Amino acid sequence: MARKRPSGGLTNLERFGGAIFFVFYLLLLPLMAGPARRLAGELLGRRISGELYGAVYYYGLFAVTAILFHHLLGTSTRRFLDDPGLAVKTAAIGLVAHYGLTDLAARLGSVFVNRPGNLNDSAISARTGSAPHMTLLILVFLAPFVEETLFRGLVFGGLRERSRLLAYAVSCGLFALVHVWQFAVAGRDLAYFLWMVPYLIPGLVLAWAYEHAGTLWASIALHGGVNALSALAGRM
Repeated sequence: MARKRPSGGLTNLERFGGAIFFVFYLLLLPLMAGPARRLAGELLGRRISGELYGAVYYYGLFAVTAILFHHLLGTSTRRFLDDPGLAVKTAAIGLVAHYGLTDLAARLGSVFVNRPGNLNDSAISARTGSAPHMTLLILVFLAPFVEETLFRGLVFGGLRERSRLLAYAVSCGLFALVHVWQFAVAGRDLAYFLWMVPYLIPGLVLAWAYEHAGTLWASIALHGGVNALSALAGRM
């Protein structure tokens, strides 16, 4: 069967509303997390744990994403049901490619960034230790669902109609940026932006999975599988 291209599948409302939501998600929500958690604690008269706040945060993102992009997700679901085998094979190939290429990218990032480790990975490991079940739910399903819909469905799918090269470049760059910019700003360390390098390969592989299978469920499955294996490896 011929390879399916992403349909784009975006309505004008999804493009406009999605662009606003994406900017909010990428730049504003991370800055609002701390103040919002403290405000919620004051209003409720109790301390809000990081685990509880994280659960509410990602469930909220999941709900907004599902509602806002319901047409795109419906199109992706129909394409998956048309040929689920293609999506499964694509995710499997992507998993192999991810681990074959990401190690090289991580080593390259370590050469340029003189830091004890990736702070994003350290934060995830800490949450996994304190709330393993909720963290795994976020890593395996909620976060991949939100990120794939935004970075692959909205950004890659929207730009793919204009330029394939531009779609890959912008979606990979933004995907890398969202994982490091908070730590670079918080630490006032511009050199930390070089930790974007290890995230470029996953962004590339995930975009390829979406393009090759023609459905977001392929890249969501791949993303969730990578996160699950990484979380389990971190606990061994």
